[in-house]
Amino acid sequence: MPVEQRRHLRSAAVLAVCGLIAGLVVAAASFPAVAMSGLAVKAGSEELGDLPGELVEQSSPQVSRVYASDGKTLIALMYDEFRSDVPLTQMSQNMQDAIVAAEDHKFFEHNGVDLKGVARAFVNNNQGGTQQGASTLTMQYVRMALAYSATDPQEVVDATKDTAQRKLNEMKYAIQVEKQLTKQQILERYLNMAPFGNGAYGVSAASQVYFGKKPADLTVDEAALLAGMVKAPTSFDPTTETGHPQALARRDYIIDNMAELGQITAAEAAAAKKATVPTTAKRPSRGCVSVAKNHWGFFCDYFYRWWLDQKAFGETTYDRERVLKSGGYRIVTTLDLDAQSAARKRITERTSDSNPNALMLAAVEPGTGAVRALATNRKFKIDDEANPQNELSSNPDLADKGIRGTYPNTVNPIITGSTGVPGYQAGSVFKMFTMVAALEKGMELDTTIYSPQRYKSRYLDSAAPAGCGGYYCPSNASASEAGNFNMWTGFGRSVNTYFIPLQERAGAENVVAVAKRFGVQFRSAEDARMANNPDHAHEWGAFSLGVSASTPLDIANAYATLAADGMYCEPTPIASITTADGAKLGTGKSNCTRATSKEVARKALDAARCPVGDRAQLGNCGGSTAPQVRDVVGHPVFGKTGTTDQDKTAALVVGTRSMVVAGYLANPDWAAHTDRMSHGIVNPAVYETLADYMKDKPEEEFPTP
Repeated sequence: MPVEQRRHLRSAAVLAVCGLIAGLVVAAASFPAVAMSGLAVKAGSEELGDLPGELVEQSSPQVSRVYASDGKTLIALMYDEFRSDVPLTQMSQNMQDAIVAAEDHKFFEHNGVDLKGVARAFVNNNQGGTQQGASTLTMQYVRMALAYSATDPQEVVDATKDTAQRKLNEMKYAIQVEKQLTKQQILERYLNMAPFGNGAYGVSAASQVYFGKKPADLTVDEAALLAGMVKAPTSFDPTTETGHPQALARRDYIIDNMAELGQITAAEAAAAKKATVPTTAKRPSRGCVSVAKNHWGFFCDYFYRWWLDQKAFGETTYDRERVLKSGGYRIVTTLDLDAQSAARKRITERTSDSNPNALMLAAVEPGTGAVRALATNRKFKIDDEANPQNELSSNPDLADKGIRGTYPNTVNPIITGSTGVPGYQAGSVFKMFTMVAALEKGMELDTTIYSPQRYKSRYLDSAAPAGCGGYYCPSNASASEAGNFNMWTGFGRSVNTYFIPLQERAGAENVVAVAKRFGVQFRSAEDARMANNPDHAHEWGAFSLGVSASTPLDIANAYATLAADGMYCEPTPIASITTADGAKLGTGKSNCTRATSKEVARKALDAARCPVGDRAQLGNCGGSTAPQVRDVVGHPVFGKTGTTDQDKTAALVVGTRSMVVAGYLANPDWAAHTDRMSHGIVNPAVYETLADYMKDKPEEEFPTP
């Protein structure tokens, strides 16, 4: 057969195929198998009948926004795809016209499939011409919707790979979509879902990334540029050297199309083509590292870790992270910007970010558990490996994960703790738990114990010094502390040899139980072993002196339990969570349980006024370890200092009825450091932060026990 005759027959066969496809589309029936010139199309009626009658739509990923407690100040954006859906009414008419001019001139005329376009594409593609797709806007929307509704990677591939079967599926779905949605609804969903490059998905994000404006304000030239990018965001990226001329050419092509379609005048088209094309894009920052410059990074990270722990958001941490980064939530946190600013200011006054010793502050609201501030002399930032100051963390788990040094930059949760960062010994702030346990046992604040300079306890201690007979033998800080003490005077002057015998009388297991009820986490394996078995508690002779690991957040919240009349409230970073649909979620709201009786809490708080220079209502303090606190804060206060052996930690916790601030000065590389920590650094940072917060607030006296 002559070549020319074969060519005519081939064209006739292709036209026959197009006719069959047209019949399929109109009737949604069957399509026989056709194979020619490397093109295989198989779409039997049984296969098409298996397709669902309706497109199962999934919402495309939306940006979640995290705000401070004022509900206005944006702390962080959480997203995998930078996208925020907006209604069509908030998209300029220019944008709506441009996408039609770019992708589908017959959009408002067809029923989902452009039959003439399909026929033209089949003929062209099978005669060796430039490949044409013939996909309508509706079919493109179907393709994106199928990809987003996929439940596994293979479904994503099936929804996007270039095959005749995929095209036929899109046609079937497109006809169904056109029956269910108006043209305006399809256009709105398409423009909210389409990718625009440089991390922008949807026209709202694209408007911001390329032009720093809302989609309602897009001009003709801007809309045409964006519409041109949808076809191939990388090839038509105006911010790259190779993409810029192509983006410009495609923009002008679309502007000409808009004029031909009567969407704009010839004069408007000429003016639009004179506009410059942007050469840069402002990709929005995301996650917590991006907010480090505002010193909110550690709070943001605390929120992020909190979210990943909430089973309400998914079975696994992966599921919870995906929900956060795609759910379009509006999250108002408990972060008080004034308290945070004050904490950071006071820290900066006392030490530098390059100091390997960390000054860490946490502020909590009694009665709600709302975490109001988390600050330290660090930048929340990935370590610069070229910086010689940085050293591998002493924690091998963190080092294995590539999390290196702890100063001047770190992303370790040094203020709030984690499995890898269990905390620091805090010293005598733990004596409060012993006092509460004793009060719960029926002892009173005036319980008097003779306290020698050194006390030989009943707790076995293999490392006990000579003369202690193998038993734990604590000493006081000075010889002047020997004598008779009660809970007011013993707590006020922090007498070790008063609290160890008090622990013996109350029962070590009961003291540990109080600490657990008050929120101490016992994150290290050894601490957990001791804390979770009452029998092991009796091996913990020094527990009252703060030898287990804790964090400033643990202790701030524990002391807040006293100010809340014995109600322990789980610490929370959440004020409110609103879904993309406007529904309010209850996850993160205050969750409070009674940790001790109101009377015990009030008695313990009365004694806790002594260490910080305030007056007890029922007894005589007889001395304090931080006497200046009451005068500086200017409000009724309570709290406690804490110091460990060799001064490896210096701590202070101070509170009023409305706020409790705890501060530690410690080296996060605990095992490696030998510096002695100074109360002259940590104490002022704590009580001045509280004073800043309480300024101009009315005085509130604590309830009388």
